[in-house]
Parts: sequence; C-alpha cells; structure tokens
Amino acid sequence: MRDVFKQLFADFFSTIVFLAIYLTTGNIYAATGVAIVGAIGQFILARHQGRTLDVMNWASLGLVLVLGGATILTHDPRFVMMKPSIAHFAIAAVMLRRGWMLRYLPPIVKENVSANAVIAAGYCWAALMVALGLANIAIAATGDMQLWAWFISVGAVGAKVLAFGVQYLMFRAVIYRKIRAAMRAAQAAP
Repeated sequence: MRDVFKQLFADFFSTIVFLAIYLTTGNIYAATGVAIVGAIGQFILARHQGRTLDVMNWASLGLVLVLGGATILTHDPRFVMMKPSIAHFAIAAVMLRRGWMLRYLPPIVKENVSANAVIAAGYCWAALMVALGLANIAIAATGDMQLWAWFISVGAVGAKVLAFGVQYLMFRAVIYRKIRAAMRAAQAAP
C-alpha cells in the first residue's frame, strides 16, 4: 500500500506543489512557475536515477510545460486550469478498456465478484472521470480561481474517495453474501 501512495504522490507532485503554492500565496503565476520547475526537477531526478519513464510521465511533463507556459505567457490562468480535465479524459479513455480494474483487485474480489460486476464498476469509474473533467471545464470557464482550487483539491478528490468507498462496500457485501451462502450450503450437506 505504501508503494501505491508513493506512486500517487510522484504522479501528482506538480499538482500538489501548484496547489500548495497557490493556496498559500494566492498567486497563480508563482504557483505555475514553481510547478513547472518542480515537474522538470522531478523529471531530471527520475532520469538521473535511471528510472524508465512511461508515456504518462512524458505526457504529464508536456502538459505542465505547455499549459503552464501558456498561462505565464498569456497571463490567462484558464490554460493551467484545463490540465486536470485533459488528465481526467485521458484516464477515462484508459478506463474504458474492458476489465482494466482486474489487475488492481485482491484475489478475494476476483474469486467472489462476477467479472461483469467488475467491468461495470470500471465503466462507472470512466464515467466519473468524464464527469469530473466536464465539471472542471465548467468551473475553469468561470475563471473563479478559488472555486477551481477548492474543486480540484477537495471536490474531485472527495468524489473519487466516495466512489472508492461505495465500490468497496458493494464488493464487500457481494463477497459476504457469497461466503455466507457457501457456509450454509456446507452446513446443510450431509
């Protein structure tokens, strides 16, 4: 589990830095500049350590450089505000692949929850990502930075945590029912 959180921190490092700087200073341009420097530094460190960088690493760096640079050059924060939408849509596209979730599930879920239920849950995640991307576009279009910062740091994260909790409880209920039914059947057998 620690490795998962370490990877998530690495994946969202520039976003975390951006939000931390913006929320403490209120300066979108300083936050964007620091996020660009942080993303470049993270990239250089990964290369120096000999880690292989996948497509998502390159895409993330490209988005930070292009959209962050456009924000600074044009003095229009909406460029950097669109980055989460692009990320959400890209993740949604990956989540549309049938059965993408199977590799992340523990054996007890794979053994007790039907493949169709897991596939449906994966599609629900894709729909959530699209909804969050569209909501981000709507909020970014208003240009209200404080609302946008709240949405990205609390609203979008909260929606994902809530969705994870609902999925966990639903899968747990299915597993519990299946195990109880098997126990009853075993007790009834002579």
